[in-house]
Amino acid sequence: MGKKKNIILENLLVTGYAAEGKSLAKHEGKVIFMENAVPGDIVTVRLVKNKKDWAEGQVIAITGYSEERILPFCSHFGICGGCQWQMLPYEKQLEYKQDQVLQSLKRIGKLELPDIKPILGSEKTIRYRNKLEYTFSNRRYLLKEELGNSEISVLQNAAGFHARGIFDKIVDVDTCWLQEEPTNEIRKEIKRWALEKEASFYDIQRHTGWLRNVQVRICRTGEIMVNIVFGELDESLQTALLDHIKNRFPQITTLLHTLNRKWNDSLNDLHPVVFHGNGYVIEKLEDFSFKIGPKSFFQTNTAQAERLYQTIRGLAALQGSETIYDLYCGTGSIGIFLSPLVKKIVGIELIAEAIADAKENALLNQIHHAAFFTGDVTAVCDDAFFAENGRPDLIVSDPPRAGMTEKLIAKLLEIAAEKIIYVSCNPATQARDLHLLSEKYQISAVQPVDMFPHTLHIENVTALFLKH
Repeated sequence: MGKKKNIILENLLVTGYAAEGKSLAKHEGKVIFMENAVPGDIVTVRLVKNKKDWAEGQVIAITGYSEERILPFCSHFGICGGCQWQMLPYEKQLEYKQDQVLQSLKRIGKLELPDIKPILGSEKTIRYRNKLEYTFSNRRYLLKEELGNSEISVLQNAAGFHARGIFDKIVDVDTCWLQEEPTNEIRKEIKRWALEKEASFYDIQRHTGWLRNVQVRICRTGEIMVNIVFGELDESLQTALLDHIKNRFPQITTLLHTLNRKWNDSLNDLHPVVFHGNGYVIEKLEDFSFKIGPKSFFQTNTAQAERLYQTIRGLAALQGSETIYDLYCGTGSIGIFLSPLVKKIVGIELIAEAIADAKENALLNQIHHAAFFTGDVTAVCDDAFFAENGRPDLIVSDPPRAGMTEKLIAKLLEIAAEKIIYVSCNPATQARDLHLLSEKYQISAVQPVDMFPHTLHIENVTALFLKH
């Protein structure tokens, strides 16, 4: 935008939240979206996008603070990208999440809705994550007060998380409150040891350097898995570090290492190697056991995953004679959780390794009436498949953030199962999909669940029944 369009609006009252955690204000009938403000704040905003009915702005000053604001408990809040809502009391976070589900379903879905059940909040609002990944980097994010200090350089080794919205600099984290100890102790000890040995930290711009990431998974069973990721091969240094961590933290039940020479951090196409232990951990939901490897997907908040699955089970109202299709089944956890109450489980998932995990998890729980298939649901579910596996009485669908494809929705309308339970981590795409499904389905229940306190993320479960 040129100078002429450099529009600054003063004394705007922030009135609420919109999707993706953006807050909003109104100015002369136009909705202004912004980040880093709380309802009740009075702000000065510079517009960065200006359309006919709406605009996006950057908050350049807060001239009056909302009474709702509280002091964030983490010293890194606002810089690190991990949490967005620590300045709001937890009850308020839940209120806004509940409202976001309602607004998405009404505005985007244009749906006939039953009363939305009160959101299920998380009992633990700190240390609730079972898995974290830290990054080691030779480029440290400088705080405002450090800028211009000639004794402090950005070229400093750091261990922590990416600075919010910045791909190549890492916030050097002291204490992260998202996971139980020994998570911070492990990260700090790896960093201390590497500094002492003058080992190189990864350079995100040049894609060089030895120490790259560490993943820590802590289970409620007490088992701990640590996977240290290296950007370059140095076998003697690597073995020395792994030995040191194994001895320093005897509570680690399985320790792995992975070589990643790629430009991204994804482990999907890499091969973690077991250094100590059996290469996996066991997690429990109710009486069910789940085997989790370094590349397995598992819900990140164990206690809330249990409540999420209990919600699905409650809404399914199973009689014992049903065949369930679990779409986007991942490692099979939803189907396995429902297994004692059904005749048959059919799980379908694109990722072959997840299906291998699902089959193992079924065996681990001695479930013999489950079958898991790799592939795209729209391709897999043909007449021959139904003839072999039976038609579903209930379909559970838990798609990624992008929601379901139109092709899949057309397939679901064609299958016409009596019930669908749609689990979503994005109410906006869920609302869009539910609008298409409303051709044949009526919504009977809506239950939001908060899996991630202090973040913008919302999980929502919707139960549908076939109109007759």
